[in-house]
Amino acid sequence: MIDPEIHYAVEPRLPVSDFKKLLISSGLGASRPVADEERLSTILLNSFLLLTARTKEPDNRLVGIARGISDASWCCYLSELAVCSSMQSRGIGKGLLMEAKRVLGPEISLILVSVPEASKFHGNTGMAKIADAFWFKRER
Repeated sequence: MIDPEIHYAVEPRLPVSDFKKLLISSGLGASRPVADEERLSTILLNSFLLLTARTKEPDNRLVGIARGISDASWCCYLSELAVCSSMQSRGIGKGLLMEAKRVLGPEISLILVSVPEASKFHGNTGMAKIADAFWFKRER
């Protein structure tokens, strides 16, 4: 069930401070360069898709984000899907995925590589699991 008290929007000018705070509050901060605000700024600047989930007025608190990079024609790699820990299990992550799918349209595949702790969640979103994927892990 998707939480009706959450507003989803494309937000291309998301402040670095908000992004950093959400990464930390979601638990993803442990695997992201949250101490390097210049790098976080570059990450945001070069994103193709920045979707946010915010509580409705008057609070308007950022509680989730989906960030993707894309060729705008064939695929979009969702490099972050984060929901602050106090708001998890309310359908916000699924809401962000459905909004990303809607915004991207029917011709663009949505690809997500999950952190191991979230694999169970992603299995319940309707996304197909891909067995054969490979990567070179960054060195820093």
